[in-house]
Amino acid sequence: MQFYSGSCNITAMPTPVALKTTKSQRRKLDSLLAKRTLLHAHARRIRIVLLAAAGVSGVETARRVGISVPQVSRIRKRFEKGGVDGLAERPRPGRGNSVPEKLVRMIVAMVMTPPPAGYSHWSCGQLAAQVGLGKTVVHKILRANDLKPHLSATFKVSKDPRFDEKAADVVGLYLNPPRKAVVVSLDEKTQVQALDRTQPMLPLQQGQVERHTHDYRRNGVVDLYAALEIATGRVVGKCTESHTGADFLGFMKKVERTFPRGKLHVILDNSSTHSTPDVEDWLAAHKRVTFHFTPTSASWLNQVEGFFSILTRRSIRRTSFPSKAALRRHIQEYLARWNENPTPFVWTKSAHRIVRDHRRHIARISRTKH
Repeated sequence: MQFYSGSCNITAMPTPVALKTTKSQRRKLDSLLAKRTLLHAHARRIRIVLLAAAGVSGVETARRVGISVPQVSRIRKRFEKGGVDGLAERPRPGRGNSVPEKLVRMIVAMVMTPPPAGYSHWSCGQLAAQVGLGKTVVHKILRANDLKPHLSATFKVSKDPRFDEKAADVVGLYLNPPRKAVVVSLDEKTQVQALDRTQPMLPLQQGQVERHTHDYRRNGVVDLYAALEIATGRVVGKCTESHTGADFLGFMKKVERTFPRGKLHVILDNSSTHSTPDVEDWLAAHKRVTFHFTPTSASWLNQVEGFFSILTRRSIRRTSFPSKAALRRHIQEYLARWNENPTPFVWTKSAHRIVRDHRRHIARISRTKH
């Protein structure tokens, strides 16, 4: 038997060349990918570009997204030529794509102007009647330009003159808390209603969701004070009949007893009950306790609001309460279960980004005509 003893030349596979993208482009791509209404094909093109930007080879990218290598190559070239906008859906032959560009621009401009008198917003039917096109065609034009006049959202921008200072103070406690100190996020959830459904609930069954009547009886309200320990996620809570300065001070005394050692930093909002003379006197007598106030109209900076949201969704919203006492017991039982395995929240956004975005929002609403 003879063996070949000559040298063997093996050609190494070329190293994939990462697709060049800017930070701004990657942020825009991530933002588009987060949209729930994004078309599947558009989302797939974005994922391909992000994989290519990360240095993933065309063969591996094709395998992950389930298309051919030539298709991956075409999408890369499409991005290189047209950027982020070049990945958007292109007009296809068919109804609505033969509308003159001038008329399309007129529809886009019209839908962003005030609607006819007596209406709150434009509809496809009203626009179609104005320009002499069909409703389906107008709908396609609005969709292609990412315009949704039938939807609206709410917002609230803080105009606190000390926003930058307060935001940096609060976020600093989240990201870099003082050593050997306790940081708690405190707030009150007011007017928690003890609602009792008028008929018994129909429980969950196979093929049938849980059902309850839409109407209910009101059996009073309670107020819940809660303090979330940032480091551990542990929650100290107390239900009261009201939310006066005396109620708040009573709860603060409970929090101070719960964390008896070291400095105690308390993050809270600007409610008038948090700065009554009795509270100020108590603070002066307890030097180890320091209040850190969030900016006005910026309750989202207070981490305990996340706990209140979970409490509402997981515990209160779908439960019936025949009395306020039943509601208080239910909340206390939930707090006990939570503290058996508490989950701390992780803050990720820096104070610099928050201040930057806040300034952009302020500048935007300052330019908007009302």
